[in-house]
Amino acid sequence: MTEPKSDFLRAIVDRGYLHQATDFEGLDAALTKGTVTAYIGFDCTAPSLHVGSLLQIMVLRHLQKSGHKPVVLMGGGTTKIGDPTGRDLSRQMLTEDVIQANKAGIRKVFDRFLTFGDGPTDAVMVDNDDWLSQINYIAFLRDFGQHFSVNRMLTFDSVRLRLEREQPLSFLEFNYMILQAYDFLELNRRMNCTLQMGGSDQWGNIINGVELGRRVDQADLFGLTSPLMTTASGAKMGKTAQGAVWLNADQLSPYDYWQFWRNSDDADVARFLKLFTELPLDEIDRLAALEGAGINEAKKVLATEATALAHGRDAATQAEETARITFERGGLGEDLPTVEIDKAVLEKGVSILNLLKQAGLSASNGEAKRLVQGGGARVNDAKVEDESQIFGLDALNSDGVIKLTAGKKRHVIVRPV
Repeated sequence: MTEPKSDFLRAIVDRGYLHQATDFEGLDAALTKGTVTAYIGFDCTAPSLHVGSLLQIMVLRHLQKSGHKPVVLMGGGTTKIGDPTGRDLSRQMLTEDVIQANKAGIRKVFDRFLTFGDGPTDAVMVDNDDWLSQINYIAFLRDFGQHFSVNRMLTFDSVRLRLEREQPLSFLEFNYMILQAYDFLELNRRMNCTLQMGGSDQWGNIINGVELGRRVDQADLFGLTSPLMTTASGAKMGKTAQGAVWLNADQLSPYDYWQFWRNSDDADVARFLKLFTELPLDEIDRLAALEGAGINEAKKVLATEATALAHGRDAATQAEETARITFERGGLGEDLPTVEIDKAVLEKGVSILNLLKQAGLSASNGEAKRLVQGGGARVNDAKVEDESQIFGLDALNSDGVIKLTAGKKRHVIVRPV
């Protein structure tokens, strides 16, 4: 691979976003000549995206900052089918109303990262339901079915791995890759979109789209993928023991989002700084070289910069200050997660196991019991020794609340109402 000449490819190579490209030199030349329109697709399966999608969002952001036009393709149509990639079971079928509500929630995420408008490099959001819902089945099969080999489709990971695990793959799901390829053709025709990007698990689907455009319209299209994100421990990005790390504040507070990045493994800090912040590379190299207690300072920088992108600088600064007050001074930060409990219920007394569950610090009695037995449960910073202990109004501290802690870094305020 030659040294890229375009600002966009140079950025994604230097920061670690690049995994594969269909024609690296050709794409580099196109990016150097003028404005390139590129897209990434996101299905509307939840009211928010989570951290597992953040790398792709950052790729679109770098594309726009490099002077090119990002297209956010909402899968209003393909969501009705479900991407089989990486799954053993079919996705739950969603109603039209749920899909539209999810789409609205996801739009809020992108408003933080991209500039939308009518300008030549302004981002646009489109929905593939606009054309997929208009397809005439017989005409579609006649015009495009001839360009897809079932033999080859069976070799793609999204299909092959499902079949190897002897898990059912419906004909409905089998159609997903054909419709995704058609999306690329349609976007090229409508918007002169010449580049599709995505995670490395989408490589086969992207290749399908590149080849369909060439065969049907003789279009010169490109594909580019980024590595699938895992942590140093091998865990998949976007999920924790406490649930998904959502990008919308109404799904996960900025403070909890900040804490997610602050709790990164030491071995992930340098890579995450490159991928999920916009700090200069020389500053990232300086932070990555820190050792001992210094690595914690690098983690705080990572947390604050990543949170500023997703939630704004003010929210990031507040989250950092809350963490400092909570951990360094033992106080209560303003935006610690808070749950409310009926004062009458608390007056009768609530077990520590129920308190932990109601606060979202454990998913079950068994998990709460293990937390107490392991010495990881605290009430107002005092370790709870007895799993049957009951807490009432006398447990309220001077601020009139109960501070619950699980482990070293997870805190929730219980407020009587």
